Amino acid sequence: MSKRKAPQESLNEGITDFLVELANYEKNVNRAIHKYNAYRKAASTISKYPNKIKNGEEAKKLDGVGAKIAEKIDEFLQTGKLRKLEKIRNDDTSSSINFLTRVTGIGYVLTISPVFLDLKKIEHKLNHHQQIGLKYFEEFEKRIPRAEMEKMETLILGELGKIDTEYIGTICGSYRRGAASSGDIDILLTHPDYTSETAKQPKLLHSVVEHLESIGFVTDTLSKGDTKFMVRPGRLFLLSNYLVSIPSRLIPKDQYYCGVLYFTGSDIFNKNMRTHALEKGFTLNEYTIRPLGVTGVAGEPLMVDSERDIFEYIHYKYREPKDRSE
Repeated sequence: MSKRKAPQESLNEGITDFLVELANYEKNVNRAIHKYNAYRKAASTISKYPNKIKNGEEAKKLDGVGAKIAEKIDEFLQTGKLRKLEKIRNDDTSSSINFLTRVTGIGYVLTISPVFLDLKKIEHKLNHHQQIGLKYFEEFEKRIPRAEMEKMETLILGELGKIDTEYIGTICGSYRRGAASSGDIDILLTHPDYTSETAKQPKLLHSVVEHLESIGFVTDTLSKGDTKFMVRPGRLFLLSNYLVSIPSRLIPKDQYYCGVLYFTGSDIFNKNMRTHALEKGFTLNEYTIRPLGVTGVAGEPLMVDSERDIFEYIHYKYREPKDRSE
């Protein structure tokens, strides 16, 4: 068993998820930075709270959680969803703005103002991120047929083996669930040299990126960096006239299969599985599965060598990725 200090956000992950989503909406769509900051502060506070929140009244005792946010927490805990978020998600304009700001770096003003129609005239004033967004604006909306996705999977995994045979890579998301087409290629990578007990290893990811650049597979770099739990550059490549972004994450080997399970989805399946895990006395997130003690405090992460291990721990019938869409 690992002796590392595992992240605590899993106990209230559903709450922190919707708060972060609301924060991004307020920043990207409404430009309400004060609301953005309020939601982010509440999410940060709740993510560190060591117990599972039972109601809004309990949450209100925490720093940064006011009456309105407490009401939303009550609604979420009682219904499993939030009416405000449902409305936002069903609004095409809001969804488009969020997509553009997330993927291309084009800000709100440029996205919805008439100036956007004449961006080519001021292209020299745009930053690198925005220029790529403008260059590939139409292509970003195209979906890639499964046959093309399979070609890309073969190519990517084949190139990984050329760099180092110990790399493990999985293309997750709707593709792994058998979707007929995909909007991007969500790749999870790991390597035996990288575990949660070692220092982060950005070189392991950068080596892959540099190799794909060297063979002409990567055409534009959107971002390149690393964080404690993942290194997530954005990538673009052109194959058979389909352009796609590639979010790539390098995950510690001992957290890899929890990550594969989580990023395969679907969201509904993940929520159902997390709920079942809690009922069986475990907390499950994208990093670990941990037993809950009688006080509700999570114990040490359990050893996971495959997705099936996770299902077995919580006595949940194993479902193939193609059967996880709901």
